[in-house]
Amino acid sequence: MKFISKVHGEMQYEENNIISFNKGIPGLDELKKFILLDLEEYEPFKLLQSLEDEEISLIVTSPYEFFEEYEIKLSEETIKNLEIKSPGQVMILTTVTLNSDVKKITTNLQGPIVINTSTNFGEQIILDNSKYKVKSPLL
Repeated sequence: MKFISKVHGEMQYEENNIISFNKGIPGLDELKKFILLDLEEYEPFKLLQSLEDEEISLIVTSPYEFFEEYEIKLSEETIKNLEIKSPGQVMILTTVTLNSDVKKITTNLQGPIVINTSTNFGEQIILDNSKYKVKSPLL
């Protein structure tokens, strides 16, 4: 399948690559279908692109690339919503806020995106742990 993004141009994807956010993403509640694309020239960053609004995409990354000791506990509700059967099905991503000053690039450790890689169901959760910040510097 093909999708044309205003920012990133033509993108190829398969039906089984679509991630469904049944609750939406906070602030983007009406958008439910996204695809996750590697940004090969900018690893370890990825693009979470809405299939319902070509102007909406989020830069995301695995928090473990920058914060090895990052740890979250999923609620029973999240496990049920995403139909998670084992830890191996879980992918954790955090959104990235870019800045022309590299030292000001941040990621949201308090609101990770959880994806079940088997079902492709996703949900952004908000952690109660105050040690994680919404704007945690990557460098």
